[in-house]
Amino acid sequence: MLEKLKKTDWFMISILVVFMVLGTFVVHSATSRDSLYSHTDMKNLINYGIGFFVCISAMLMDYRLLVKGALYFYIFGVGLLVAVYLFGADIHGSRSWFELPAGFNFQPAELMKLIVIVAVAAYIGRRNGEQLKLWTDVIPIGFIVFIPFALIIIQPDLGNAIIFIVVLLVMYWIGNIKYLHVLIGLVLIVGFIVLFFYFFQLYYDQLVEYLRANDMNKWVHRLNRIQTFIDPSSATADARYQVDNSMRAIGSGSLFGEGFMKGDSVQKGFIPYPYSDSIFVVIGEEFGFVGSSFLLLLYFLLIYRMIYIAIQCTDRVGSFIIVGIVSMYVFQVFENIGMLIGIMPLTGITLPFVSYGGSSLLINMLSIGLVMSIHVHQEKPNLYG
Repeated sequence: MLEKLKKTDWFMISILVVFMVLGTFVVHSATSRDSLYSHTDMKNLINYGIGFFVCISAMLMDYRLLVKGALYFYIFGVGLLVAVYLFGADIHGSRSWFELPAGFNFQPAELMKLIVIVAVAAYIGRRNGEQLKLWTDVIPIGFIVFIPFALIIIQPDLGNAIIFIVVLLVMYWIGNIKYLHVLIGLVLIVGFIVLFFYFFQLYYDQLVEYLRANDMNKWVHRLNRIQTFIDPSSATADARYQVDNSMRAIGSGSLFGEGFMKGDSVQKGFIPYPYSDSIFVVIGEEFGFVGSSFLLLLYFLLIYRMIYIAIQCTDRVGSFIIVGIVSMYVFQVFENIGMLIGIMPLTGITLPFVSYGGSSLLINMLSIGLVMSIHVHQEKPNLYG
């Protein structure tokens, strides 16, 4: 164990510590004037304490044990998604969480993202670098991703569901998919997007009317988000409320920001969920362009380090896992910030390591621990059998 601890990547640990400090400060700022969330900053520190324990534990464990048991973990994860849909708590219109004691919640979709990355990496690793075949590789891998994707869509949780598609496309590419299959996939994706936008615009009013008549208002809310992104000029003031206020708040931060706990939009409650999905607004308004750039620099350094470990990795499956985790982080950062500045559709997706959220943080810390495990165990005997 001591030998493994000596190989700890302290550069990555240092970045996580900076994230912890920054995240706790901005969560405190976002919740300081709301008595309902008065202890959220302390819960964030507790989550980070548990997260560091999970991270180090994952690093000490040989990641190849997870790869060998990928099928069983996948079945377990799918079972959790089915169970949360049937028995989970309905929070903010989504049945995505299990309620746990002491006010904590667990979101299986967060864990399933990592499980799918490991499962797909294990599947692709069997090809030993050869090109993926359509019927024995490309289509089965698509089904591996589609099952949790569908279960998460019906919760509904569009933000996390999209991450599965992004991870799938990246894993296809790194797994050496044929260019012909890429071309076919691009044609299908572009065709689907064009048809979706066309029929969405054509039947938007009728669909909204039908959903309201059947008391399905949470779906109306999600359709309004999509409509706001597709055609901002036609969106109502209520539909654009969060995006407009977020853009104003970030813009008001200017170069250096308005100061810690001095962000007018955040402190007066004009931004929904400023401690969670909208936490970047707090950073943009209170710390300005400089603070936002510093946050992006932290993400860049973390991702750079993970890519470096993937390049140095002698195990192809380990490299695939790291690439999957990197793609997950890159998309989450891009989507979360993009939706708040109006260049991406508004979805419920957290900003990694900064947004408050126990499940999200713990799985992110577990993911980093898995990356460090890949780094630590490169010279160990092969466990794949």
